[in-house]
Amino acid sequence: MIKRDNQYSLKEAIEQLIRAYGFQDKLLETTLIDSWEEVVGGVYAAHTKNLRVKAKTLYVKVDVPALRQELLMQRSELVKKLNAKVGKKVIEDIVLH
Repeated sequence: MIKRDNQYSLKEAIEQLIRAYGFQDKLLETTLIDSWEEVVGGVYAAHTKNLRVKAKTLYVKVDVPALRQELLMQRSELVKKLNAKVGKKVIEDIVLH
């Protein structure tokens, strides 16, 4: 099939829109948050909420102090695993409160 200069696949058009409107970072942040349960496991995920990314930091509310302490000890490893899931360095730190 011959492709004219102004013809794009739907995927290409969406990717161009995402780039044009600067949604790449937000999309990566959302993907990272969606990966939280897979990375930390169901038990930890069940006791965490209000995940948000701001200034390359993931903020997470933990409702069990003992789990918060365990996550704090794993913080640097979690940062690596979450960034690996999205394929880019999206966060540099995690704040648990």
